[in-house]
Amino acid sequence: MDTPAEYVVVSASLREASLSRALANELVAYYRESKLNSQLLDLRQVELPFCDADAAYEHPNVETCQALLNSARVIIVATPIYNFDVNAAAKNLVELTGDAWENKVVGFLCAAGGASSYMSVMGLANSLMLDFRSVIIPRFVYATRHDFADGLHLRDEVRARVRELGEASRRIRVG
Repeated sequence: MDTPAEYVVVSASLREASLSRALANELVAYYRESKLNSQLLDLRQVELPFCDADAAYEHPNVETCQALLNSARVIIVATPIYNFDVNAAAKNLVELTGDAWENKVVGFLCAAGGASSYMSVMGLANSLMLDFRSVIIPRFVYATRHDFADGLHLRDEVRARVRELGEASRRIRVG
């Protein structure tokens, strides 16, 4: 995670068998096939403190995440949807690394239990737009367990949508 990357995909799920991580891995594979400088930031692999608006900002892992996100032009958040919102780990990362999201292109890959939480990312998207002037990719991927075959294998239609998000992230520029 020490290498700067133009495209950073954040896997925010802390669950071992994660559908949103499967989405993240598909996008990272697309970036690598396209020979783009990308990196996966898997929050299972990085112990982060809870944001306390004080000492947490100086934690070495926060500083490492901050540096990686600062290097990015595009940040894609792959998150599970819990209680009609992104998970707490994704929000905590944003709170800890806030300024690193300034003027970035941001997209979302979401995995949820059902179809009714489709607009769940809008709270975080609005915050990123208003607080950090992030440019949100208007097309995001929202998938439910029915979009996966045999557990964590993406159906072709979902794989195509992930790749469309990847293409959009290449085209959209800030400033």
